[in-house]
Amino acid sequence: MERRSIQTIGLVTGIVGWVATIIICALPMWRVTNCLGSNNAGSQSYSDGLWVTCANDGTGQSQCRYYSSQLDITPDLLIARTLVVFSLVTSFISFIITLMRDNFSGCMGRGSGYKGEFVIASGSMLITSSAMVLTAVSWTASNIINNSYTPTGLEAVSRELGAAIYIGFIAFALLFFGGFILCRFRSQYPQDSYAKNYKGVKTCDSTDYPMKDYV
Repeated sequence: MERRSIQTIGLVTGIVGWVATIIICALPMWRVTNCLGSNNAGSQSYSDGLWVTCANDGTGQSQCRYYSSQLDITPDLLIARTLVVFSLVTSFISFIITLMRDNFSGCMGRGSGYKGEFVIASGSMLITSSAMVLTAVSWTASNIINNSYTPTGLEAVSRELGAAIYIGFIAFALLFFGGFILCRFRSQYPQDSYAKNYKGVKTCDSTDYPMKDYV
């Protein structure tokens, strides 16, 4: 398979991971909290996301609201919000560099041999984005697991991993492998060695030589 085709696979993999990152950024299901009372009819659950929190009653109805202030959101979700946003921006810039590497190389006045360096930079940015996503979901998941069950009086509160956590691990894998493919299978563009080794041949006309040398 040509390197260009493998690069396309890496780019598409990264884009799918970027879309998955958008999903976890918007999905209000990072942490699910179940409040179990003495009867199941009065049980309620809450799901927290990076931007909104939702309350679900026993009848299946839910109401969501945005966080009124940063004090309403836990520190792990607050840091996860920052990391996910930075990951989205970094991934988007990576895609722009990959798609526009020919134009960037031309604008900087460099030859085609430098296009591979832009591909490496793009892949490195994707790997950096994947590390941000992994840090966000791992930290949040660790806090949820460590506080998975808390008895409080007559009610018991259980905390579970939301769907966004699982999608986040998938997004990490896609972004990482997309960046790895771009770095590993970068195109080997030919260097301008011909221009460096080539020596021009002097052209001569009849005026360069004395006529006495000719009979």
